[in-house]
Amino acid sequence: MPPLTETSSHWGTYLVELSRDGTEVLGGRPHPDDPDASPAIGNAAALYRHRSRVARPVVRRGWLDRGPGPDPGRGEPDEEYVEVDWDTALGLVAGELERVRSAHGNAAIYGGSYGWGSAGRLHHAQSQLHRFLNRIGGYTRSVGDYSRGASMTLLPHLIGLPGMLDLRHQPVSWADIAEHTDLVVSFGGVRRSNTWVVPGGHARHVGTGLARQAGASTRFVALTAQRDDAFADLGAEWVGVMPGTDTAVMLALIHVLVADGLADEAFLASHTVGADRVRAYVLGETDGVAKTPAWAERISRTPADRIRSLAHEMAAGRTLVNVVYALQRGERGEQPVFAALTLAAFLGQIGLPGGGFAHGFGSMGDYGVGVAGGRLPTFPQGRNPVPDFIPCARISDLLLHPGTEIPYDGQQLRLPDIRLAYWAGGNPFHHHQDLRRLRSALARLETFVVHETHWTPTAKHADVVLPVASTLERDDLAAGAGDSRLRAVHRAVAPFGESREEFAIYADLARRLGADFAEGLDSHGWLERIYEEWRAAPDSPPAPPFAAFWRDGGVPLPQQPYRDTAFSAFRADPSSYPLATPSGRIELWSETIDGFGLPDVAGHAEWREPEQWWGSPLAAEFDLHLLCNQPSHRLHSQLDMGAASQSTKVAGREPIRLHPDDAAVRGLHDGDVVLVRSRQGSLLAGVVVSDALLPGVAQMHTGAWFDPSAPEVADCVAGNVNVLTRDVATSTLTQSTSGAHVLVAVTRYDGPPPPVKAYDPPPGTSAG
Repeated sequence: MPPLTETSSHWGTYLVELSRDGTEVLGGRPHPDDPDASPAIGNAAALYRHRSRVARPVVRRGWLDRGPGPDPGRGEPDEEYVEVDWDTALGLVAGELERVRSAHGNAAIYGGSYGWGSAGRLHHAQSQLHRFLNRIGGYTRSVGDYSRGASMTLLPHLIGLPGMLDLRHQPVSWADIAEHTDLVVSFGGVRRSNTWVVPGGHARHVGTGLARQAGASTRFVALTAQRDDAFADLGAEWVGVMPGTDTAVMLALIHVLVADGLADEAFLASHTVGADRVRAYVLGETDGVAKTPAWAERISRTPADRIRSLAHEMAAGRTLVNVVYALQRGERGEQPVFAALTLAAFLGQIGLPGGGFAHGFGSMGDYGVGVAGGRLPTFPQGRNPVPDFIPCARISDLLLHPGTEIPYDGQQLRLPDIRLAYWAGGNPFHHHQDLRRLRSALARLETFVVHETHWTPTAKHADVVLPVASTLERDDLAAGAGDSRLRAVHRAVAPFGESREEFAIYADLARRLGADFAEGLDSHGWLERIYEEWRAAPDSPPAPPFAAFWRDGGVPLPQQPYRDTAFSAFRADPSSYPLATPSGRIELWSETIDGFGLPDVAGHAEWREPEQWWGSPLAAEFDLHLLCNQPSHRLHSQLDMGAASQSTKVAGREPIRLHPDDAAVRGLHDGDVVLVRSRQGSLLAGVVVSDALLPGVAQMHTGAWFDPSAPEVADCVAGNVNVLTRDVATSTLTQSTSGAHVLVAVTRYDGPPPPVKAYDPPPGTSAG
């Protein structure tokens, strides 16, 4: 039997199968103790050896010949790279960092590294890059994230920052639902595949088992455009809602509660402010439009009778209102979150066991497991002396429009003039929208440095690419929030080619720039240091010295369930336990937000017609509403070339699901290749016909690697949805991503499909 070694990732702990001599990775296997292992484990072999691995340091030929500067050729498919030795590569990078900080200041350096490149506590790409840049004088940073950026800006105004953190880390748990909840109403599905993913990874996947227990005792209703968006074992009732219209349905539910005398007026009076304004709005007293179920049906296509009956069912028992992250990744994405919180407040069950409001079931594997978890070992980043920042989803604006100002959370942000971007552990071609615009933005850089394991689309747009060791090729510690075990992750194989640990790269660069990154320790010394600092902290559990921990493979973490869920103390005594809002209460009307005077966000939840919805004039040309959600067989775009991810492809490309009626009118069948167009761009995809969608709705997963190798056919021939999605902020309040859905047109592609070249290394480089 081939040797096996245990490793860990964001999709869990699993076993790596090695060749008998221990030099090759043959594949991955689920850990025998994992009750619900992720299929992404099937991509493990491609993590080590694949033709897309970056084997040596490389420099883009055009940058090497002409020097730093904007270049519209950056990222072109035929762009040649030159392999160099490490000393040359590090000398070039150090020289550029010195040039930029000396001539333009450290604010001209953008520290990218938005992504999930590593699950380790030490070899965490973002922490390492930010520590390095802090040590050499700082950098322009990003705030928020692509997952729930709109919510992270909105919710502190409504429930306070501590309330938002409690809602993330101590929400109503699956056990609470199983014991106390009569009905869970989820806007967006509670997907099984998302429970496989936890930042930092979990030792074992427990979310699906907890969900099954809850499904056995609790009724679930999923309001979504996809029937299979909810975990099958929940037995959820599917109520169809067209994309981008959930807010209208929520407002209609509130209308029924008010009109039929079902609202909890006592709770609204004692625990909220602004209910009178919401009541006047839904009744139509402020704008002449009553937000009735019939009104909502005309917008959402959700039957008015079902909206009305659902409101009565919600008021009749213990009800939890859940809204998934994806809903706030659209135009005015903060509105469905605002409206869902308002709906839960009108029901009056916030803070009760198993009732109230949740924001994360079906979005993250650690949500609702019932264990908050404690502090974990952390690699210190230090302090960034540069004050400049952007909301992370405004990266193209930053590069395209330096010196301009954008509104954000009631303030005006001036965009600094970025000359050099340094990226590690992430792939903006997955996270960001409108790739034509992103490529134009990257072309304005003078220098783009990327650390990568593989030739991702981001690496193919870099001027200097430094090959880094993967998670299988370095020692680390691993654990996620609420985890049951802090794991020692031993290196499985030697680093591929000439790749190095990022720790060693930054230590060398820092020395060249007169800074100290390593503090006299190598990476293993730092593993011991952060472990021992954690072990010595007064709130840490009993743990052995590092040598014993490393030998034994880990240490158990406390699994004591938290007793108080978010808002329980506030509900019991709002005077003694006020929220950190101006009123101390839940703000259904925010004087602060209203005071910002924004053109697109009011002080309470409201419906405004978006540009991207089935009722838009734009839908006359782009007549399908495409949902762009997370994949099941990879994490984001990681290891798209792996066996598990490739098993989901159709005609070698990312699949697009179409309702049978929409396929029939276009003469399409399973396996056909289609051209998908939006105002922003075009792609090729393989057809899957499915009645699990509402008519008029299409669906594709995000994360296919961008392939611009046949621009005469499509912007991406592999099926990256971000050539279609819009780079438009959610609002002037939140400035987050609106890329969860977009209007498209779909037609058969009758020509010979061009080959997919997404995983091919660029000219001049050695294939892995």
